[in-house]
Amino acid sequence: MKNRLKHPLSFVFLALLLGLSFSTEVLAEALQAPQQIIQVVSSKVQQKLKDKAFTKNFLEVTKFVNSVINPHTDFDKIAPLVLGKHWKDATTEEQARFTHEFQTLIVRTYSRAFIEYTDWTLRFMPLEMTNEDTKVIVKTEILQPGLQPVEVSYRMFSKNGEWKVYDIMIEGVSLVTNYRSTFSNEIQTKGSLSAVIDGLVKRNADALSARDTP
Repeated sequence: MKNRLKHPLSFVFLALLLGLSFSTEVLAEALQAPQQIIQVVSSKVQQKLKDKAFTKNFLEVTKFVNSVINPHTDFDKIAPLVLGKHWKDATTEEQARFTHEFQTLIVRTYSRAFIEYTDWTLRFMPLEMTNEDTKVIVKTEILQPGLQPVEVSYRMFSKNGEWKVYDIMIEGVSLVTNYRSTFSNEIQTKGSLSAVIDGLVKRNADALSARDTP
């Protein structure tokens, strides 16, 4: 996977952000409801990508990316999964701060992908589901000229009648599992979740400031 992608983390949810076209193998009207979520979001981004001047303003890009993915991504579900056993030991304030800063981290990562990657095609794989299903895995492939397809699967669940993403797997590697390992190691190294959150706040602020510097 590392040989295919210059910035693996920037590729997270790249299908959701940069699915510029859809394979004729699965027509739009044949897509199931969870797949349609990804299709709709991708169409919105497709229009924005046409404005090259817009992509030069990183702050505006992050705002746009957040507005597009937030309604279809349950960060309140993702954050506890990422922290794992550390979530129940966190205070209410720490839980809220971590959820906010983790969302900021993900949005910033997506935004970088939004700017750096443009030549992609999204192909939906067949999805078998019933009306009673409340959890599904939406399988897709990302196609890029000259490279092998990259498998990207979305774990989605139905919340109040709406399908939302709570994890993504890139060639079988889970976003949640990867970040859980990363933050668990940081908590052990820094001694507390609070210290990890403080570091995350600084990283997010520094990253945004660096992108805004002429």
